[in-house]
Amino acid sequence: MNLLRAASTVSVLTLASRVTGLIREQMVAAMFGASTLTDAFQVAFRIPNMLRRLFAEGAFSQAFVPLLARTRAAEGEEATHDLINAVATVLLWALILTCVLGVLGAPLLVWMLGAGLPESGRDAAIVMTRWMFPYIGCMSLVALSAGILNTWKRFAVPALTPVLLNLSVIACGFWLSPWLREQGVQPIYALAMGVMLGGVLQLVVQIPALRAIGAMPRLSLGLGALRRAWASQGVKQVLSAMGPALLGVGVAQLSLVINTQIAIFVAEGAASWLTFADRLMEFPTALLGVALGAVLTPQLSAAQARGDAQEYTAMLDWGLRMVLLLALPCAVALLLFAQPMVAVLYHRGAFTAQDVAQTSWAVMGYGVGLMGLVGIKVLAPGFFARQDMRTPVRIAVMVLVLTQLLNALLVPWLGVSGLALAIGLGALVNAAWLLRGLRRLGSYKPAPGWLGFTLRVVLASAAMGGLQWWLAGYFDWVALGRTELLRALLMAASLAASALVYFAVLAICGLKLRQFVRRA
Repeated sequence: MNLLRAASTVSVLTLASRVTGLIREQMVAAMFGASTLTDAFQVAFRIPNMLRRLFAEGAFSQAFVPLLARTRAAEGEEATHDLINAVATVLLWALILTCVLGVLGAPLLVWMLGAGLPESGRDAAIVMTRWMFPYIGCMSLVALSAGILNTWKRFAVPALTPVLLNLSVIACGFWLSPWLREQGVQPIYALAMGVMLGGVLQLVVQIPALRAIGAMPRLSLGLGALRRAWASQGVKQVLSAMGPALLGVGVAQLSLVINTQIAIFVAEGAASWLTFADRLMEFPTALLGVALGAVLTPQLSAAQARGDAQEYTAMLDWGLRMVLLLALPCAVALLLFAQPMVAVLYHRGAFTAQDVAQTSWAVMGYGVGLMGLVGIKVLAPGFFARQDMRTPVRIAVMVLVLTQLLNALLVPWLGVSGLALAIGLGALVNAAWLLRGLRRLGSYKPAPGWLGFTLRVVLASAAMGGLQWWLAGYFDWVALGRTELLRALLMAASLAASALVYFAVLAICGLKLRQFVRRA
């Protein structure tokens, strides 16, 4: 398998997801602005989203995918299918219980994330939380499917699936919200309906893909099937690995809870500013970090199962070079070109020039730590493949404490942008700590040529950054909102010129992109 081609496939399909996600946020910004009800939706949506990252894409995937890859490499197809069926049955029961408790406990959950909301916003957030909570059930089963498909090297469907959520929310926002307004119902509720519809659609499209590889899980609600699944050695291993993984992902989600609470108290609309900035930051983290992590995790686990230390360290080295090559110029863009990007993407309708300014500062805060945010996606799987969940957890706990200390220092000074900057600085520390851990274990040994490679990338990024700095100051990107088409064309030309400068300087410096083609 060509790793670069696989990662590129995931990245391109993820781009479709992020573009539609950006259109979704543009719609929310234009139709509802940064208001109390928008904050209420962001709080309500973050609750199932947080649990999805905590249980489904987070701890569950980190525990399940390496075990699945090792089982398939070492024990064959029959044992692999037995593992899938047992894990799917236990997961289904856990999801039913979680969804029931979530719907009943919605007021407590909203208070935990949005205590600063006024009463009208809090009531709306509770209603939307109850409507959207079953989304966690759909997405957990989607995560199970994604783990199976990625292990079988079928990366397309998991990467493209999130597009359905964004399209559902966009459709409901445009066509359902006017109807709700006519019925005397807050139009913001249309977004919650779109989220739930999107979750169902994402789950449905997994079925043909799983059947095509003969790995469709056999789900059962019978108590006898549950007892047999619970007794499975594979389930016990997944649950055992999920413990520390759950703590590690939980630390990140606790940080999100704290930051959301702080943002709500900073100013009205601050939670929305942070969300819109997060959407821009997610472009490079998803296109690079998620793509690299999805491709590398099963491959690193299989190499570890075979005892192939040379292939293991070579894949890590390849992943880290890809991080530097692609994430550094993205970080420069977030730092120097934030205001033009935010203005072009969000400045229309109810989204004001003040919203542009505040969101831009938050984007710049994220830009400081982008290298760390992407690097973690490559480095953490290096530990997961070794069945070492505890080291990343210990690091995450210490980084959480550091992040909150930085919040106490930066938020009174910088406001909502201080929250993003604290996250970025914490991510840099986290990635550096993970890298140091792999080096000390002897699991990762850098290949020759890093110094020359780094100098070339830094020089190309500096040249690109100089162009972006000039472009950001030369045009009044907010005033250009009077001519939307011209502003969009200028943005497209600016980004194309930036990419041209970056890769031209790399070529002049003698860096050949063909060297990143790697097979596993």
